[in-house]
Amino acid sequence: MKKISILGSTGSIGVNTLDVIGSHPDKFQVVGLAAGENYELLLSQIEKFKPRTASLFSKTGADKLKQRLHDKKIKITSGIDGAIEVATLSDADMVISAIVGAAGLIPTISAIKSGKTIALANKETLVMAGEIIMKEMDGRGRIIPVDSEHSAIFQALAGERRENIRRLILTASGGPFRNLPIEQFKHITPDDALKHPNWRMGPKITVDSATLMNKGLEVIEAKWLFDVPAENIEVLIHPQSIIHSLVEFIDGSVIAQLGIPDMRIPISYALNYPDRLENRLPSLDLSHIKNLSFEKPDTVKFPCLKLAFESLKKGGTMPAVLNAANEVAVNAFLNREISFNGIPETIKKTMDSHDAGNIQEISDILKADKWAREYSKKLIAMSNEQ
Repeated sequence: MKKISILGSTGSIGVNTLDVIGSHPDKFQVVGLAAGENYELLLSQIEKFKPRTASLFSKTGADKLKQRLHDKKIKITSGIDGAIEVATLSDADMVISAIVGAAGLIPTISAIKSGKTIALANKETLVMAGEIIMKEMDGRGRIIPVDSEHSAIFQALAGERRENIRRLILTASGGPFRNLPIEQFKHITPDDALKHPNWRMGPKITVDSATLMNKGLEVIEAKWLFDVPAENIEVLIHPQSIIHSLVEFIDGSVIAQLGIPDMRIPISYALNYPDRLENRLPSLDLSHIKNLSFEKPDTVKFPCLKLAFESLKKGGTMPAVLNAANEVAVNAFLNREISFNGIPETIKKTMDSHDAGNIQEISDILKADKWAREYSKKLIAMSNEQ
C-alpha cells in the first residue's frame, strides 16, 4: 500500500484526494493530514482515515480537536511546525501538496528535503521559489503535477525528450466574465466571481480563475516543471474545459489530453503514477459536447495574465511579489474592501514599486513576500480612506 500525507486536506484538492483514496482502500493508506482552520471537517477525516499524525494551523482549533477526538493515539500538532511534521513523516511515500497560497511553501520544501515524492497542487511553491525547488529536487524524489493543465502536459510528454518541445499550450475556461463587457467589470461582486462555469474549487482559486491570474501562475509553474522558456508557453481560452492542455513538438505534431472537468482524474493519476486507477466518473462524450472552441486571451480585460508573464520575465523575487500581492488583493475583494478591478491595480502598483532582487536562499523569497503583503495592504487601506 502507498502511504500518503496530505497538506491541505480540508480544501478542494484535499477533499477530492480523500474521495479517490476512499474508493481504493486496498491501494492507499493515509498517514498524515494537515489543514488550516476547519477542525470540524478535519475531525471527520481523522475519524474515517485514521492517520497517525494530524495538524491544524490554528492552535485553538487543534486543542478543540484533541478534546473531541475519540482515538487518543493519533498525534495532533499545530502551526507551521505541525504542517512540516506531516510533510516529513518517515513512513509517507507521497505528500500531496495542496495548501492554498504561500503558506504551502515551507512544508513542501521540507517534504522535498525529506526525499518524498510530491504530488503538487500548490502552484505557489514553484511560482515563488521555482529555481530553488528544482535544485532541491535534483536527485531527491520527484514532482508529479496535480493541476489539470500540468497533469495534461505531463501525460503528453510521456516518453518524449524535452528538446523536442516547441510549445506548451495551457488552456483556460476564461472564467465567468469572458463575454462580459469591460465597462461592467466595476460592478462585479464576490458572489459573481465565485460562480465558475465548469470547475468546483475553493474561493481563492475561483477568483484567480475569474481574473485569469490562475493561468498566469500556471505559466510560471510550467516554466519550472517542464524546463521550458516563458516565450515557448502560451495560453488559449477553451470555454468547454475538455482539452486540459496541449504540447506542440518540433515536427508540428500536437498532443492534447482530454477529459471531463473533474479534479479526481488528475489526482488519481498522480496518486497511482505510473499506473492508472479505474474510476466511476462519467466517460467523455464528445458527440454530446459537439463543439470545442478556442480563442486568444484578452489581456486588456484580464491584465493579471500579462502581469504574470511580466513577473516571469523580470525574474528574481518578482514572481513572489506578484503572488503575495495577488493573495492580499483577492482576500480584500472577497471581503468587499476593493473592487474586482482593484485586484490587478493592486498587483501592478506593488510590482512597480519593487526592485526584483536575485534569489540566493529561501529567506530572500520570504522577505520579498512579506514586503509585498505589507505594501499591498497599505495601498488598499489608502484607497479606502479616499
